Amino acid sequence: MTSGGSRMDPGNDAPPVRGITGLNAFLWFIQFFLAAQYLFHGWLFISPPPAMVEAMAGMGLHVSFRQFIGIAEVVAAIGLVLPGLTRMLPSLTPLAALGLTVVMISATIFHISRNEIPSAASTVNLLVLVALTAYLRWKVVPVRSRAGQH
Repeated sequence: MTSGGSRMDPGNDAPPVRGITGLNAFLWFIQFFLAAQYLFHGWLFISPPPAMVEAMAGMGLHVSFRQFIGIAEVVAAIGLVLPGLTRMLPSLTPLAALGLTVVMISATIFHISRNEIPSAASTVNLLVLVALTAYLRWKVVPVRSRAGQH
Protein backbone atom coordinates (compact mmCIF):
# COMPACT_ATOMS: atom_id res chain seq x y z
CA MET A 1 0.00 0.00 0.00
CA THR A 2 1.33 3.44 -0.86
CA SER A 3 1.59 6.12 1.76
CA GLY A 4 -1.43 8.01 0.40
CA GLY A 5 -3.55 4.97 -0.35
CA SER A 6 -6.54 3.85 1.62
CA ARG A 7 -7.43 0.34 2.68
CA MET A 8 -10.32 0.25 0.21
CA ASP A 9 -8.23 1.56 -2.69
CA PRO A 10 -4.53 0.70 -2.44
CA GLY A 11 -3.87 2.41 -5.79
CA ASN A 12 -5.10 5.80 -4.57
CA ASP A 13 -1.98 7.97 -4.29
CA ALA A 14 -3.80 11.22 -3.52
CA PRO A 15 -2.90 12.46 -0.06
CA PRO A 16 -5.91 12.49 2.28
CA VAL A 17 -7.15 16.01 2.93
CA ARG A 18 -6.22 17.40 6.32
CA GLY A 19 -7.09 21.10 6.16
CA ILE A 20 -9.60 23.13 4.21
CA THR A 21 -8.57 23.71 0.63
CA GLY A 22 -10.61 25.47 -2.01
CA LEU A 23 -11.64 22.22 -3.67
CA ASN A 24 -12.31 20.55 -0.33
CA ALA A 25 -14.54 23.45 0.78
CA PHE A 26 -16.38 23.34 -2.57
CA LEU A 27 -16.93 19.60 -2.17
CA TRP A 28 -18.30 20.02 1.35
CA PHE A 29 -20.73 22.64 0.02
CA ILE A 30 -21.84 20.27 -2.76
CA GLN A 31 -22.13 17.35 -0.32
CA PHE A 32 -24.37 19.31 2.06
CA PHE A 33 -26.45 20.61 -0.85
CA LEU A 34 -26.90 17.08 -2.20
CA ALA A 35 -27.65 15.69 1.25
CA ALA A 36 -30.40 18.28 1.74
CA GLN A 37 -31.86 17.48 -1.70
CA TYR A 38 -31.88 13.74 -1.13
CA LEU A 39 -33.16 13.94 2.45
CA PHE A 40 -36.09 16.04 1.27
CA HIS A 41 -36.84 13.96 -1.84
CA GLY A 42 -36.32 10.67 -0.03
CA TRP A 43 -38.68 11.68 2.75
CA LEU A 44 -41.31 12.68 0.18
CA PHE A 45 -41.02 9.22 -1.36
CA ILE A 46 -41.21 7.48 2.03
CA SER A 47 -44.06 9.48 3.49
CA PRO A 48 -45.72 11.81 0.98
CA PRO A 49 -48.28 14.36 2.17
CA PRO A 50 -51.88 13.23 1.50
CA ALA A 51 -52.24 15.72 -1.35
CA MET A 52 -49.32 14.09 -3.21
CA VAL A 53 -50.32 10.44 -2.75
CA GLU A 54 -52.72 10.46 -5.70
CA ALA A 55 -50.25 12.26 -7.96
CA MET A 56 -47.52 9.78 -7.03
CA ALA A 57 -49.84 6.87 -7.82
CA GLY A 58 -49.93 8.12 -11.40
CA MET A 59 -46.14 7.80 -11.70
CA GLY A 60 -46.43 4.09 -12.34
CA LEU A 61 -44.17 3.09 -9.45
CA HIS A 62 -45.36 0.51 -6.95
CA VAL A 63 -45.64 1.97 -3.44
CA SER A 64 -43.04 -0.44 -2.05
CA PHE A 65 -40.54 0.43 -4.78
CA ARG A 66 -41.12 4.15 -4.28
CA GLN A 67 -40.51 3.74 -0.53
CA PHE A 68 -37.38 1.68 -1.22
CA ILE A 69 -36.02 4.50 -3.39
CA GLY A 70 -36.88 7.00 -0.64
CA ILE A 71 -35.07 4.97 2.02
CA ALA A 72 -32.06 4.53 -0.27
CA GLU A 73 -31.93 8.30 -0.88
CA VAL A 74 -32.15 9.14 2.83
CA VAL A 75 -29.43 6.62 3.76
CA ALA A 76 -27.20 7.86 0.93
CA ALA A 77 -27.79 11.50 1.99
CA ILE A 78 -26.52 10.63 5.45
CA GLY A 79 -23.60 8.78 3.84
CA LEU A 80 -22.63 11.88 1.88
CA VAL A 81 -21.81 13.87 5.02
CA LEU A 82 -21.68 11.83 8.24
CA PRO A 83 -18.58 9.70 7.52
CA GLY A 84 -16.57 12.79 6.57
CA LEU A 85 -17.79 14.85 9.51
CA THR A 86 -16.96 12.14 12.04
CA ARG A 87 -13.91 11.00 10.05
CA MET A 88 -15.04 7.45 10.73
CA LEU A 89 -15.09 5.30 7.58
CA PRO A 90 -14.92 8.33 5.24
CA SER A 91 -14.51 5.91 2.34
CA LEU A 92 -18.28 5.40 2.61
CA THR A 93 -18.87 8.90 1.20
CA PRO A 94 -17.78 8.13 -2.38
CA LEU A 95 -19.71 4.85 -2.16
CA ALA A 96 -22.87 6.74 -1.15
CA ALA A 97 -22.32 9.13 -4.06
CA LEU A 98 -21.76 6.19 -6.40
CA GLY A 99 -25.03 4.61 -5.25
CA LEU A 100 -26.83 7.88 -5.92
CA THR A 101 -25.21 7.99 -9.36
CA VAL A 102 -26.93 4.70 -10.19
CA VAL A 103 -30.23 6.03 -8.83
CA MET A 104 -29.92 9.21 -10.91
CA ILE A 105 -29.07 7.33 -14.11
CA SER A 106 -32.20 5.25 -13.55
CA ALA A 107 -34.29 8.33 -12.73
CA THR A 108 -33.08 10.09 -15.88
CA ILE A 109 -34.02 7.11 -18.04
CA PHE A 110 -37.41 6.89 -16.29
CA HIS A 111 -38.21 10.57 -16.90
CA ILE A 112 -37.01 10.52 -20.52
CA SER A 113 -39.16 7.43 -21.21
CA ARG A 114 -42.17 9.41 -19.97
CA ASN A 115 -41.15 12.50 -22.00
CA GLU A 116 -40.72 14.49 -18.77
CA ILE A 117 -37.87 16.60 -20.08
CA PRO A 118 -37.71 19.19 -17.23
CA SER A 119 -37.55 16.37 -14.66
CA ALA A 120 -34.92 14.57 -16.74
CA ALA A 121 -32.85 17.77 -16.87
CA SER A 122 -33.02 18.07 -13.08
CA THR A 123 -31.91 14.48 -12.62
CA VAL A 124 -29.02 14.98 -15.04
CA ASN A 125 -27.84 17.99 -13.00
CA LEU A 126 -27.93 15.93 -9.80
CA LEU A 127 -26.27 13.03 -11.63
CA VAL A 128 -23.32 15.23 -12.60
CA LEU A 129 -22.93 16.48 -9.02
CA VAL A 130 -23.07 13.04 -7.37
CA ALA A 131 -20.72 11.51 -9.97
CA LEU A 132 -18.29 14.41 -9.47
CA THR A 133 -18.51 13.99 -5.70
CA ALA A 134 -17.88 10.24 -5.96
CA TYR A 135 -14.80 10.72 -8.13
CA LEU A 136 -13.29 13.65 -6.24
CA ARG A 137 -13.79 12.11 -2.79
CA TRP A 138 -12.41 8.80 -4.01
CA LYS A 139 -9.39 9.90 -6.05
CA VAL A 140 -8.62 13.60 -5.65
CA VAL A 141 -9.47 14.84 -2.14
CA PRO A 142 -10.36 11.90 0.11
CA VAL A 143 -11.05 12.72 3.75
CA ARG A 144 -8.54 11.31 6.23
CA SER A 145 -10.02 8.89 8.75
CA ARG A 146 -9.31 9.18 12.47
CA ALA A 147 -7.54 5.82 12.32
CA GLY A 148 -5.26 7.20 9.59
CA GLN A 149 -3.78 9.90 11.86
CA HIS A 150 -0.49 9.50 13.67
